[in-house]
Amino acid sequence: MKNLKLFCTAIVFFLSFNLCAQEAEKPGNSAQELADKLANPVASLISVPIQNNINYGIGPYNGVKYTINIQPVIPFKLTDNLNLITRYILPVVDQRNITGLNTHEFGLSDATVTAFFAPKSNKIIYGIGPAFLVPTATEKFLGTEKFGVGPSLLIMHQGKGLSVGFIANQIWSFAGNADRADFNQFYTQIFLTHSYKSGASIGISSEITQNWQGNTTLITISPNVGAITKLGSQTMQFAVMPLIPIVGHSSIRPDWGLRAVVAFVFPQK
Repeated sequence: MKNLKLFCTAIVFFLSFNLCAQEAEKPGNSAQELADKLANPVASLISVPIQNNINYGIGPYNGVKYTINIQPVIPFKLTDNLNLITRYILPVVDQRNITGLNTHEFGLSDATVTAFFAPKSNKIIYGIGPAFLVPTATEKFLGTEKFGVGPSLLIMHQGKGLSVGFIANQIWSFAGNADRADFNQFYTQIFLTHSYKSGASIGISSEITQNWQGNTTLITISPNVGAITKLGSQTMQFAVMPLIPIVGHSSIRPDWGLRAVVAFVFPQK
């Protein structure tokens, strides 16, 4: 209940703050351009999204899992026509009744680091590079205790106000605790987003996680709404969405979930 209260407070803050911001700012093309860049995972834009996820009804004990993903995106210009986009995901997890009845785990989970080599393009946008699994978990039940690596790929098309594409990776473990199960997992996110001149956006995405080692599949679908606004001089994006599971084994599939994202944006001049 405490996690739910915190999550609901974040959503209420988002809604009320967004309404105030829309009244204070006039619509402009720059806000829409920024929303389009944020929809592009390999845009030359520094951002630090903080993604809040809460899922209920997991496994045989109706577990609850609250995850904060800290996800900085940092681009590097290699040449006039080639960028290196680095993406980092560091999860902080608070879960109850997942590993057993009346159990509780809290701490860091494993980090994922992705590096996309992205040629500049005005039509089909793409990026390719390695993805790394780093065993940063502070609790054995929150991580794999394995190092992993594999390929990552992004393909998308973007026009003014419309972004559609997918991002995917496949990671295999190659080192780590020999007593733990190997890591062999495929992940993809398919997305479609429409932005407006005000910086508001609506969209829909689907996430697919295939654990080849455990032979489990989890597929969720998420309609979403977002907005660009400012807190003082700091540009920010907010987004909220339900996490609706449509495929998944009963041991990993939640009954339902919610996600709220706040991204701190630092446009490059």
